[in-house]
Amino acid sequence: MAHYDHREEESWKDFKFNFPFAKGLKRLREEVLAKTDFDPSVLWIWGTMQAMAVIRTLKACEREFGEEGQRVVKEALIETGRDIGQQMMEGLDKPEKLSDAEMASFFATVINCIAYASLEDPSIDSEERVSFHILWCPHQDYYAAFDCRVQRYFVQGMLEAVKEKGMMGDWQVRFTQTIPAGTETCHFELWRAPAGEKSQWEKYSEQLELKALEIAARDKKEA
Repeated sequence: MAHYDHREEESWKDFKFNFPFAKGLKRLREEVLAKTDFDPSVLWIWGTMQAMAVIRTLKACEREFGEEGQRVVKEALIETGRDIGQQMMEGLDKPEKLSDAEMASFFATVINCIAYASLEDPSIDSEERVSFHILWCPHQDYYAAFDCRVQRYFVQGMLEAVKEKGMMGDWQVRFTQTIPAGTETCHFELWRAPAGEKSQWEKYSEQLELKALEIAARDKKEA
């Protein structure tokens, strides 16, 4: 059983999703992993190289171009996340049997375990709140705590995609702790928020953006 199928809820079987980048994934599984001696663990090295390139690109653009550079990279990352979310949900509708809480928790599992290649411990706490611990993240040994803001933009795009499908429209997400900040796990909560409440995820991202521009300006001045 694949790690992303480790859900105890009987209703998990009713949740359908697509794997993003399906064409390349099919080739990897059928032509590479099944027929060669390719070591799949080197994909972690490749992925870490991409991740470090992304955060360094963002920092370089903030340092050289300030707010405009930050905006350009941010929008590209959000659009990438939206594309992944759209691929996951293309042609699918919310199963009638699933509650909103199950939908939120199961979609989070797909993001965590497939898009982020992480291990999680999920929990449906009530009809209004779900949560999960990230037990292992591919970035945890090389991303600093502040670097995790890159992932926020991917998540924002994925959430926009699922909301465009008419799902999770009134749900918000926040983190309470992260591994790069020194805790044993990353912990996130999703909850049904009052109508009209500004996304706390985006609001906190904006606070991080201001801080990042301050750091970039200082580093440019000291260079």
